[in-house]
Amino acid sequence: MLRAPACHLSRRDALRGALALSASACLSTPLLGAPGPALPLITKAIPSSGEKLPAIGLGTDKFELDEREPIITEIQRMEQLGGKVIDTAAAYGDSETLIGEALDGIRDRMFIATKLTVSGRGFRGGGVGGQASFERSLMRLRTTKIDLLQVHNLDGVDDLLPQMQHWKQDGKIRYLGITTSRVSQHEEMIGYLRKYPLDFVQVDYSLDNREAAKTLLPLAQERHVAVLANVPFGFGSTLRQAQSRRLPAWAADIDVTSWGQFLLKYVISHPAVTCAIPGSTQVAHLTDNQGAARGRLPDEAMRRRMEQYWDSGAG
Repeated sequence: MLRAPACHLSRRDALRGALALSASACLSTPLLGAPGPALPLITKAIPSSGEKLPAIGLGTDKFELDEREPIITEIQRMEQLGGKVIDTAAAYGDSETLIGEALDGIRDRMFIATKLTVSGRGFRGGGVGGQASFERSLMRLRTTKIDLLQVHNLDGVDDLLPQMQHWKQDGKIRYLGITTSRVSQHEEMIGYLRKYPLDFVQVDYSLDNREAAKTLLPLAQERHVAVLANVPFGFGSTLRQAQSRRLPAWAADIDVTSWGQFLLKYVISHPAVTCAIPGSTQVAHLTDNQGAARGRLPDEAMRRRMEQYWDSGAG
């Protein structure tokens, strides 16, 4: 039986709570870059261009300026490990500002995705949406071009996409897309997928929440639209469940050494998924997550085995 998240915690809640439970597991994983041969990096192509991205990125949330040092350190470490995709939003507190600082000297090697709304909902102080939001994002990220600009939680798709298409034509953005992290919005997103020439959709998808795989992911694949998979740890609930279970020995067959990597490799092995964007606020967690972007991917038979093991409650 498929289980969608029972509640919608923020990414911040997941990072501060559930991810802390995995610290010991993360630290037991050999660091990437340690002596010995490195496993090959898994990359996947953006269908609309053929550009390849590493299959594991970084999702952010409402970071504050007093978190500057650990966040900047983490982002810079991600680049060293081969990661590239960073997802943020205008509404995520000081996230864009901290990312902009962290990008100093590495901006041309990173893929930056941010989001805006037509209403400005969720924005600190409220009421900053549309073009004003976009211009503020450029300033805070210290860049003249956004790699991927997305309509946040489908807030104003019909109003914003025509303007975003103009920005794309003018070279201010490279790709455009729409996002949701709620199963309840999947049907609406499917409608927009059919209506607009999108480059990306961002959607909630995890081993414990496979609803998107029924219709949304196949449609994205059919229409040659890239997919960013958010909340791959199920707002923390999936990772919390995993910590009380035994990692199967056969996980080594796909170069997995932790539950975090197990959950992430399942997500990125779906043929429609271009990149998963797990959140983390510590270098140890980020290092473990980036390990999922290397080595062997599950084939269809292995994916079924992973689903069966998870659904059985074994371990």
